[in-house]
Amino acid sequence: MNPLKSISMTRRLVLGAAAGAATMVGLMSGAVAADKITIGALRFTSHSPSFIAVEKGYFKEEGLDVELKFFQAAQPIAVAIASGDIDFGVTALSGGFYSLADKGALKVIGGLMSEKKGAPGNTIIVSNKAYDEGVKTPADLKGRSWAMTQQGSSFHYMAGIISEANGFTTKDMQLKPLQKVGAMIGALKSGQVDGMAIVPHIASALARGGAVKVIGKIQDMSDYQVTTIFTSTKNTTDRKDVVQRFLKAYSKGIADYHAVMQNQDKDPAATEAMVDLIHKYVYTSRPREKAAPSIKAGAVYLNEGAALNVKDVERQLKWFQDNKLAPKSLTIDKMVDASFVKTIN
Repeated sequence: MNPLKSISMTRRLVLGAAAGAATMVGLMSGAVAADKITIGALRFTSHSPSFIAVEKGYFKEEGLDVELKFFQAAQPIAVAIASGDIDFGVTALSGGFYSLADKGALKVIGGLMSEKKGAPGNTIIVSNKAYDEGVKTPADLKGRSWAMTQQGSSFHYMAGIISEANGFTTKDMQLKPLQKVGAMIGALKSGQVDGMAIVPHIASALARGGAVKVIGKIQDMSDYQVTTIFTSTKNTTDRKDVVQRFLKAYSKGIADYHAVMQNQDKDPAATEAMVDLIHKYVYTSRPREKAAPSIKAGAVYLNEGAALNVKDVERQLKWFQDNKLAPKSLTIDKMVDASFVKTIN
């Protein structure tokens, strides 16, 4: 054989093998990047780590292809995870969650927003009509009407926090399930209901506009673990690596949020950039200049590293069980997998 021809053939074989190897590596890389997950969220500033981790590519860095799916209330998120429609939920615990957790479908794997004195948190607001009638402190809510999305929602639980801290029970309140936050706000502004509790960026905007009066804060009565991160039990057993990578990316979003929004005067340019990012998801129907004050006011406390206040989650479970909103058979060990994050006890 012609030596030159032999060298040429050998070169082609080597190059072909190299190309094939490169293709295989690419396919393998694609397989890692192809872990598609869907996160259920609400359009609140307290959900900003989800938005940050998407926008800054933290999920992509962990080989996760993320879709955000937005909901109007917490309870449907739990149902969506149990049915396999979404993979992770970031919201408050609800009666629906407890029922599904008791069936072995769901697990809490981390914590997010917590009530912490000195940081913005859930704010108790009342209608102007109720305020004029003398409802000026949380204790004055005894005998008054209270807006919430659903029975067993976080809004229901906050009514429980208020009533127990002030010597009465939710049976002494007129609880009004209105399904959506928008309907709650409308009913309060029009005086159809007397009070409600809501995240600070919504409460501050309503109060600034003169539509409601602020009469208190939940953090003065409880260190409530407001929102948790949860997923299917199947994910905690069969896709542990995906759960770990999700929480790693999510924790970066939390860190970025805290670094900027908990000290907004430190770097005004960074604050404005963060407001721009959040505005893509929160108050999207408002011009940026009108949305910015509420976004800044909503800089709630988020647990570093998605740490979980297990003691308070257990306290919540007991309240829901005592009020016949959660199965008596459900235990904290059955509903929480604390192996993925640090815990606050």
